[in-house]
Amino acid sequence: MNDPAADAETILRTPRERARAQTIADIVRLGRGHLATHGAAALSLRAVARDLGVVSSAVYRYVANRDELLTLLLVDAYSELGDAVDAAVNALPERDFDGRFKALGRAVRTWALREPARYGLLFGSPVPGYQAPSVQTTPPGTRVIYRLIGILDGAYRAGALTVTTARTAVIPSALSADLEAIRSELGLAMPEELQANGALVWTSLFGAVSFEVFGQYGADTFRARDELFEHHLTVLAGMAGLVPDRNPRDALKSAATPV
Repeated sequence: MNDPAADAETILRTPRERARAQTIADIVRLGRGHLATHGAAALSLRAVARDLGVVSSAVYRYVANRDELLTLLLVDAYSELGDAVDAAVNALPERDFDGRFKALGRAVRTWALREPARYGLLFGSPVPGYQAPSVQTTPPGTRVIYRLIGILDGAYRAGALTVTTARTAVIPSALSADLEAIRSELGLAMPEELQANGALVWTSLFGAVSFEVFGQYGADTFRARDELFEHHLTVLAGMAGLVPDRNPRDALKSAATPV
């Protein structure tokens, strides 16, 4: 089915604008390949220009330098990961909070294993000499964590996640101030104990994915990697305070505000 908004945007673009957008898309595509082959630190606009079949000075009209190429690749990867997570989460009933959390985790892992170099650019070692511009990278870079927060806060609002269902620890006063600022900024309902648990769930999820992507388990330690990750998801869901949905049909009928 055609998207009228996208069609209108295409019509409004001049041939020059369309050509420019296509060239930048080609540069990003080739940059992905160089990232996978040579790593982020070795990215070279000259090499990309060579593969594009143009002189390097022509590429500089579209991408000013290596740092700008890295930024384009970051935004591209964050956006693709966010799209994958949204598709997986949206495929489940709105009130299946446990299922949506696990779908989010599986989507992150699947994308990371398919795109290890791009995952490494996002969550691996910083590229020497490069500082990501927050204005461009923060919105796409926070999509997954905001989706995770939305699932947990939605579960709390629905009574499906409470302090009594999650293991909690005393929150230090300095941390309490940080959590209050986050709760105010994002309009969250869940209390600070569950926010702090959510932060641990977030870092643990990506830690588990990173261990697998970067080969930290070793070659022979765990052969049943899928089963190990599913175990991690179950434990993390319990840590957050989520419980498996016992009646998906009722959840579908009573679905209210989307997470």
